[in-house]
Amino acid sequence: MKPIIFTGAAVAIATPMYEDGTINFDGLGRLIDFNIDNGTDAIVICGTTGESATMTDEEHVECIRFAVEKTAKRVPVIAGTGSNHTEYAVNLSKKAQELGADALLCVTPYYNKTSQAGLVAHFTAIANAVDLPIILYNVPSRTGVNITPETCQKLSKVENIVAVKEASGNISQVAKIAALCGDDLTIYSGNDDQIVPIMALGGKGVISVLSNCMPFETHEICQLCLDGNFAEANKKFLNVLEFANALFCDVNPIPVKEALNLMGFKAGPCRMPLVEMNENGKATLKAAMEKIGLLK
Repeated sequence: MKPIIFTGAAVAIATPMYEDGTINFDGLGRLIDFNIDNGTDAIVICGTTGESATMTDEEHVECIRFAVEKTAKRVPVIAGTGSNHTEYAVNLSKKAQELGADALLCVTPYYNKTSQAGLVAHFTAIANAVDLPIILYNVPSRTGVNITPETCQKLSKVENIVAVKEASGNISQVAKIAALCGDDLTIYSGNDDQIVPIMALGGKGVISVLSNCMPFETHEICQLCLDGNFAEANKKFLNVLEFANALFCDVNPIPVKEALNLMGFKAGPCRMPLVEMNENGKATLKAAMEKIGLLK
């Protein structure tokens, strides 16, 4: 059995920014501490929710460095280092290893896409360049390419490819990955609304947007699943489902940054081309937050 990077809820942490678009590292530090103090099991820095797509190389490196130093080994730090350019992903992954990241999250190539054989070659090249454990990130709604269960099985034979963040939304696919890969590939839910069903199939947790605002509750839902108490986990999850869905009423991370701002975290705006939510979206989000007591 391969090593498991974390069990429970990892936060796909947002990157707070000032109004001029520069990174608010004080705000990022506060958000990291809030999550760890409230039970988050790992920090994912520079993921989609962290707006890595609009970061400069220097910002990407500095965010990883900051997260490693601020977390100070309290929980694992997983660095997003994926790219549609294999050489770039290799170099960024090497840098994350130098900076002290505990693991890597590598998304499938996007826009230029690739074949399933290309995915095997791409991820194997990254894995061979570093010693860190790697989580594959499958999110075809954003990238236009799906990692099939059969490809997951091939990649699971690579020693340091140890997990997959499954955000295809296809529970049948997740079941097939579990059947084909067994203990060779840990499965994490990449969608907050599928935590319980994916963990019922043997998943070990979630890489979560919801955790930004509700780290204790998200961790608790995962822990109940890990303890085999799926009925109670489902009950607690259904209590926050409306808010979890509201966090995706606009393009991620627009709603979660709005929610964090409402909670007083000064997450700031998103970088263009992501723009502010419309008033209907804000009203939907605020109502969902008030319903579960996130806003006083």
